[in-house]
Amino acid sequence: MYPVLILAFVLVPNWAKSQDYNNAIGLRAGLTSGLTIKHFMGNSRAIEGIIGIWPYSTSITGLYEVYKGAGAAGLNWYYGGGAHASFYTGRIYYNRYYDRYYRAYDDHAFGLDLILGLEYKIPEIPFALSLDIKPFLEIHRGGGTYTALDPGLGLKIAF
Repeated sequence: MYPVLILAFVLVPNWAKSQDYNNAIGLRAGLTSGLTIKHFMGNSRAIEGIIGIWPYSTSITGLYEVYKGAGAAGLNWYYGGGAHASFYTGRIYYNRYYDRYYRAYDDHAFGLDLILGLEYKIPEIPFALSLDIKPFLEIHRGGGTYTALDPGLGLKIAF
């Protein structure tokens, strides 16, 4: 087992430096915090999926992104758009400040998303850091709407 680990530590850094960044998996912290998976399709285009977790809710987001160089090695601007589906679960709780009971409800919603961000792929190690803003419009099954800017910070393992 130890020879395999030693071989992995010797070979992986050289492989990671010589390969392009084609895939990544990581975490996004923001309004829709959660797991993010990215795949580059070539020609500076990527698709990204986010499984988001909110209070009393989960969401699935799909984005199409275009990458442009930002003037430094490993630094890129990106922009794009996509859609999401959100699923809410109901809870009853008491707010002492307002002396009221509130009832959340089971609901689902669909929405449109935009994204604009800056990503830095660290050259020596297989990590990428990103800072983005992902505004969205969400339409609930009852006809209500919800909008948010959703800024986020991401850390991904690139491979």
